[in-house]
Amino acid sequence: MAENEEHMFNLRFSLSTHIPTEAWDEWLKEWEIVIKPGLIRAVFAHLRQFEGWDCHARSRGLSPFDEIEIVMRQGEAKRDR
Repeated sequence: MAENEEHMFNLRFSLSTHIPTEAWDEWLKEWEIVIKPGLIRAVFAHLRQFEGWDCHARSRGLSPFDEIEIVMRQGEAKRDR
């Protein structure tokens, strides 16, 4: 009988800047509205190129401003979703 095996890989982005306080909101808005969504779309577009793999976002209760988890399942494992 086959077992489900898991492997975790983290890709973390740490944002920093040295700007006047009044510019912080615009700087962060650019990350949240322009950069991050495009990055996530690019990751999913790349992952969807591989046959036999199912990819979806999963929430672990954290804000999507802080964490987005992408689950990849291959073969039989994707049936337990």
